[in-house]
Amino acid sequence: MEVNCEGCAGCCIDWRALTETDIDHERRGPYEPLDDTYNLVPLSRDDVWDFLDAGYGDALTPRLWRTDAGTSVSVGGVELAAIAGNPAFFVGIRKPPKPVAPFGCDPKWLPSCTFLDPQTLQCRVHDGPEYPETCGEYPGENLTLDVETECERVEAAHGGERLLDDEPPEDVTPTFGPAALGSTVFAHPDPDRITDAVARACSGDLTRGDRAEFVAVAAGSSPGMLSVNTERYEQARERVLAAESWAGAAIRDWQERSSGSDPDPSLATTVEDDRGAPETPGWNEQ
Repeated sequence: MEVNCEGCAGCCIDWRALTETDIDHERRGPYEPLDDTYNLVPLSRDDVWDFLDAGYGDALTPRLWRTDAGTSVSVGGVELAAIAGNPAFFVGIRKPPKPVAPFGCDPKWLPSCTFLDPQTLQCRVHDGPEYPETCGEYPGENLTLDVETECERVEAAHGGERLLDDEPPEDVTPTFGPAALGSTVFAHPDPDRITDAVARACSGDLTRGDRAEFVAVAAGSSPGMLSVNTERYEQARERVLAAESWAGAAIRDWQERSSGSDPDPSLATTVEDDRGAPETPGWNEQ
């Protein structure tokens, strides 16, 4: 497996606005995300703890799904995908609007991974312990399952060669079904406790407290189990509520600037670098 990521970051950016092609693969089938984020990367429970340990609890967010088929539970009038009557969800990385110019296009405000540097289009935590396993292995799981990759979607829409070698890696084992429970897919133990949060998820107005609730449940979960460890839940919730990272501050700044500023990638110097964001090496060093 070999990919050409320079000038791309297609798997880190919501680039639906840059194409008329239907690339909204996450909204097909019986499960529809409550959020409108594209390519929200599912984090494992271990990934969640790595981000919490690094002080990035304010950069995480949950995803829940509506469904009109299969097992569900009604929460505030919304039919949610469920496991044994408990709302199912995963945890991903928030995607604020950033001024980016992928695929050789002009700069545009596009929802982008919190840790993507708008100037180099590289990940700021690529060499850190919190770098998600899913990101490090991508698109290995897709190749193993013979599913279209984001690399191929970018090639089809914008040309160029992104997927240089489509040989599936030998060390990637996709996790599905019961094996995913408590590892990458979690179940909230108390639907009544999240009624208001679900309503805000539908409108795109999740609060820090809402995000902390779901992140804490994920952090307190155990593989293959529905139960949540109370002590670990409380520890994780406190970390999210207390987090004041450069990433969280940058998210707020990007959200404000996107409504009134021209999309200039160099704004990242002020919004991210000056707040302490890790530098990226640039493509000449790769």
